[in-house]
Formats: sequence, structure tokens, C-alpha cells
Amino acid sequence: MKNRYYELTITVENENFVEFLADFVANISGEGLEIGHNTIIVRSENSLDNLEDNINSLIGTLGTDIKISFKKEERENKDWIATYQNSIEPIEVGKFYIYPSWYEAKKGKIIIKIDPALAFGSGHHATTFSCLDAIGDYVKENDRVLDVGCGSGILGLASTKLGAKVDLCDTDPISVDSCEDNFALNESEYEELWEGSANQAKGQYDVVIANIIADVLKFIVHDLNRVIKQDGILILSGILDKKELQVREVYSNLKLLERKERDEWVTLVYRKS
Repeated sequence: MKNRYYELTITVENENFVEFLADFVANISGEGLEIGHNTIIVRSENSLDNLEDNINSLIGTLGTDIKISFKKEERENKDWIATYQNSIEPIEVGKFYIYPSWYEAKKGKIIIKIDPALAFGSGHHATTFSCLDAIGDYVKENDRVLDVGCGSGILGLASTKLGAKVDLCDTDPISVDSCEDNFALNESEYEELWEGSANQAKGQYDVVIANIIADVLKFIVHDLNRVIKQDGILILSGILDKKELQVREVYSNLKLLERKERDEWVTLVYRKS
């Protein structure tokens, strides 16, 4: 262990964006995070110099005014992993109970074990929460499911726990590794996992899940349409309410079954008919 480490504190004025940004930061940095009411704290023995630029680039693609500030410090090393772990709480979403490995499982629920130090997607963010809720309603045993932009793998894991056969993909190699680790942690198996997107998928699926951001959902519309079976389900999330109409316009060939809104984030459930 090194004697010094780097700490980046990210302060976000609108708390509804804290966990969304934390998800992004964890996936590109591979580091554990500590999340407060309006803050994200990233600690690493490696330099965090590129994070600020990457976050500002993401905010630019969202097309919304997110007021954010950064504070960088170098500190004496201590057991900040334990401090971080103490800040993570389990969460219940519909049929599911999501918990880190340092907690106990809960009886009567479908349990998913996720260590957020590997990647943040632990069910707390509004988009992940709504997707899990939709998966509980629409994914059935023996369904073939594709999770596009899988992150920590939590949505694919939820589908697997319901008896589905799951493929997953993400353009970020850290997410792919994290997904593999979390499936192993849950003693669960996927069918295929690859670095890339839906354009590399083979065949068609009963349910396709894409929890990304609106601009990417618009960009990959043709790939997602292609991989859904006739009468299949598409779950789209990561959509800011102000960009919802843009997404609905490009997916207008599908039948909208359900709209879920949580904080400023929208999840849309479609059927291909």
C-alpha cells in the first residue's frame, strides 16, 4: 500500500444527478466511491487527473445545465475502503433485494449481491431502480434477454434470477470485467458477454434492456429494433425527462406499454408489434 492517495470531491448542485454521475465515474475509473447528499468522493492510489474532463464531456452530451465543482487533494493513506463500505446500504426493488457482500441476504426476496466498489450499478439510481421494477414485471422464465450497456451486470443478473437466458454487452472494458465479477459473486451464469454494443448481437431476443442515455438510445435505435423478436419487449432507460420526446419520436414504430418516472429520469417499456 502506498503512503499517499488522491481524493477528488465532486459536488453536484442537483442531487438527482449524483448517483447517475457516480455510475459513470465508477465505470470509467474502476475505483470505489463514497456518495453523499450532493457529493461524490473518488479515492485512488492512481492519478485522477482525467476524471474532471470526462465528467464535463458527459454533461455536455446530456444537454442540461448541471452545476458541478471539483476539489482535488492528496492525502495520507488510511483504510478508506472500509469507510466507503460503511456508506453503502442494501435496497429493495419490487421482487428484488440488492445488497453488498458485507451484508446478509433477506428471506422472501430474489437476492442479488453487488459490491459497488467494482462498479456502481447497485440499484440506488432512479434509472436502475425503474429498470429492475420493469424486469420483475416483464421478464419470464426461459426468455432470451439482451442487456445493452450492462455496467455492473445488475439488470442481467435480475433477469437470470427470474430464469431467463441472458446476453450482455458494454463498450467499456471495465464494465465488462465488473459484470463478469458480479455474476461470479452471485454464482450465476450468462450466455454471452462482449465488449461492444447491440450491433454485434446474434439472433433476436424476447426482452432487450438498454439503460444508457438518451443520445445513445437514439443513435442505436436501428440495432435495438433489429434484435427484438416480434411481440418482444424493449426497456429503455437513462432518459432525462427533457429528452423523453426525442427518444419517443425515434421509437415511434413500437407500441408504448408503460412509462415510469422517478426523480428527473424516465423509463419506457415498448412492445414490438
